[in-house]
Formats: sequence, C-alpha cells, structure tokens
Amino acid sequence: MFQNAKSLTDTLSGYLGSLPIQVILIFAIAIFLNTVVRIAISRFVKTAIARANERAPQYKRLADNTAELSAMVMQQRTVQRVKAVGQLFRSASALVIWTVAIMSALSVVGFNVAPLLASAGVAGVALGFGAQTLIKDFLAGIFIILEDQYGVGDVVDLGPAIGTVEEVDLRVTRLRDMGGVVWYVRNGEILRVANRSQGWTVATVDVPVAYDEDLEKVRVVIDRIGKEMLDDPAFSGMLLGAPQYAGVEQVAGDAIFVRIVAKTAPDQPMQTAREIREKLKGAFDKAGIRVPILARPFPTSSGMPPNNPNQR
Repeated sequence: MFQNAKSLTDTLSGYLGSLPIQVILIFAIAIFLNTVVRIAISRFVKTAIARANERAPQYKRLADNTAELSAMVMQQRTVQRVKAVGQLFRSASALVIWTVAIMSALSVVGFNVAPLLASAGVAGVALGFGAQTLIKDFLAGIFIILEDQYGVGDVVDLGPAIGTVEEVDLRVTRLRDMGGVVWYVRNGEILRVANRSQGWTVATVDVPVAYDEDLEKVRVVIDRIGKEMLDDPAFSGMLLGAPQYAGVEQVAGDAIFVRIVAKTAPDQPMQTAREIREKLKGAFDKAGIRVPILARPFPTSSGMPPNNPNQR
C-alpha cells in the first residue's frame, strides 16, 4: 500500500515537474491571482461607495454660508474618487502580476533572466529618453487620480475639450462633450483643469427691464419667484439656495439689466438659468413689468419699420 502511494507521488511529481505543465501552472496561477485581486478591488469599491452614500447627506438647499455648503456637497465626490482609485489599482495589480508570471515562465524554461533584468535597466534608461512623453502621461495620470483633480462623471474643462469625464486612465482621459463627441486627452498635455463638479456653482441670469420701471417692484417679484422655486419639489435636485436679486448690472438705452444669481448643483447651472428665465417671464407679465424690445425689426420696402401694436 505504501509502495503504491509512493509510486503515485513520484508519478505526480514527475508529471508536475514537466516544463509544459509548470508553464501552464504559472499562467493559471497568474490568471487566478488577477481574477481574485480584481474581485477584491471591485468589492472594496462597492463597499466604499455604499458607505459614502450612507454617510453623505443629500444636498442641503439652505446653508448658512458658502463654506458650509462646499463642505457638505464635496462629500459627494467620494464616489468618483473611489472609482478612479479602484481603476488605478486594477491596472497596477495586473501589470505586476503578469510581469512576475512572464519572468517566472522564462526562468522555468531555462532562460537566464538576470541578464534580461540588467538589460531591462539599461534599456529602461534609453527608453526613458525616447519615451519621455509616455512617461509624462503616466506620471500625470497617477497624480490626477491621487490628487482628485477630477473623477468619472465630473464636468471638466481641460483646455482642448470640455465635457463629462467617462474614463480616467493612466495615459489618457476620455470625456464626452455637449455635442456627443468623445475626446481622448493625454494626461501629460493637461496643463490646467477647471472642474465644474466640485462643490457647487452659480447660475447667473441678466434680465432687461424698461428704463422707467420701479426697481423695488422688480426686486420684490424676483425674490418672490426665487422663494417659490426653492419651495417647489421639482427644483430640489437643482437649487442649493433661493435665486436672489443681485442688483443692476448694466444701464443701456431704454433698458436696465438686472442680475439674478442662484447657487445650484454642479451640473445644473444652465438648466437652472433656463428655469429662472421662464418663471420670470410669467411673473413679469402678471405684474405688468415691461421688457423693452432690444432687437429692432427689419425695415419694410417703404424704409419704415412695421407697426407693432404691442410695442410700448
């Protein structure tokens, strides 16, 4: 019985000791480790996102000051940062695992990897001079992720392109602009980043009113509309404060331009401005506040502009 067991062990050892089987085992272990690491990182990312969503409060629509508002809304960025860091760890772990696996396989088949490693060091220096742009892109990508300059889902201005970030890789950043065009921007070429998704932003609306209108009446109407919009659940995910009358921005001819400002969610300034204009149009009509005609009609064949019974 012991002889049969020893014979089986020797056979198994000899079978496992063959070169093809050893190479296959090395790559099988590499595949297994890569899969386990990816699953572990994915679970870590999901857990971190779940915890961030539990801890992070919803947008607080009334804040005592700007600093408080920024502190609360910036907590929402945890999700984007966790996703970016998880993607970086997946790429780095895959690179390390497969590099070790290839070196081990070469060593098993009898290839002396010591000169290869020494040559790789020399070649790395030479390659560093020839591939400075590539190395620059990689280093910039690492710092972009670690410093949380932007993450997936952020609306950013990178200079050559403005859009929503869809992927942050070590070499390039992929974003989609408002027209649906996908841009690939090399990280090393990003000299400045304007992130429109960190904290909060301001929607600004300039509205002309007739020169002889009562500005106090205009202010009362604007403040009333702002309070109504803030109390409307339809704008709960858009407004972080009531739209307010900021004052006279410009006086030109027959018109006085008054400015309305509102703190909004980072990705909502344009939509908020449209909603404010629409609400003010109806409110001005009801209150009898006149908006001057700034664009004059084209003259008729007689050289005179057509009569406009609604013109005041």
